Amino acid sequence: MQNIITFIIPVRHPDNARDWGKQKRNLTATVRSIANQSEPGWRAVIVANHGSDLPDLPAGFEVKWVDFPPNRCYEKDRHDLAKVNEAVRLDKGRRILAGLLHARSDMGYAMVVDDDDFISRDLTAYIRQHSGTFGWFVKDGYVWTDGGHWLFLHDDFSNLCGSSHIIRSDLLDLPQSLESASEEYIKNVLGSHLYIHGLLSERGTPLAPLPFPGAVYRAASAESHSQSSGILRHFFFKRSVLANPLLLLRRLTRVRSKSMAMERQFFGG
Repeated sequence: MQNIITFIIPVRHPDNARDWGKQKRNLTATVRSIANQSEPGWRAVIVANHGSDLPDLPAGFEVKWVDFPPNRCYEKDRHDLAKVNEAVRLDKGRRILAGLLHARSDMGYAMVVDDDDFISRDLTAYIRQHSGTFGWFVKDGYVWTDGGHWLFLHDDFSNLCGSSHIIRSDLLDLPQSLESASEEYIKNVLGSHLYIHGLLSERGTPLAPLPFPGAVYRAASAESHSQSSGILRHFFFKRSVLANPLLLLRRLTRVRSKSMAMERQFFGG
């Protein structure tokens, strides 16, 4: 049976991890989330440097080992922000491309999943029912403070989180090899989630909004490169929000508890 969807999980070089033990635990949770798909027809490719200490992987997962050097322009507090973003997009894009090339003969749709995020268990089932369309972007998704009991339903999720696009693989126009790929392609098509939706729309192959919450973004994680704040600080404890009772009320209606149903849907519980 051909795979309906391939999940690509890029893992940074160990030298770029603040705490590899924490990163490994986060990756373990992401693996558990992906392995919780309600239907078969998926595969997952983790892209990691040779020698990386990865968790035990269940059936359906494989590893594409690479030898990319560590990103020497990684820390936001040590380098110019524009240079950091460019370097991160290049490094991440190369890892994603390596995974895509590894899986290209039997890929179906492709989705990049960051190594600390979570996805809905219903993705494979939905894609099977709607196979042939260009793909989807996750319009609605949850933001979860690492270790917390509450989630925030975000209605512009694909502009926030990298785990947010499901694309029919032929639309990616993959090069024949890593060496033949342009730096612009690696950074803009693969290395950032902010451009692909617009690029595909310009080509006449737009992505549709996924009609249900598709993923969870782990915020305020020590290993997150975005260094995002938790949901209370980011969505509520701001002067502009606290001074606007209607906005505050609307945001409060988007808060969900990390219930057993939520655990089962996203976290593999």
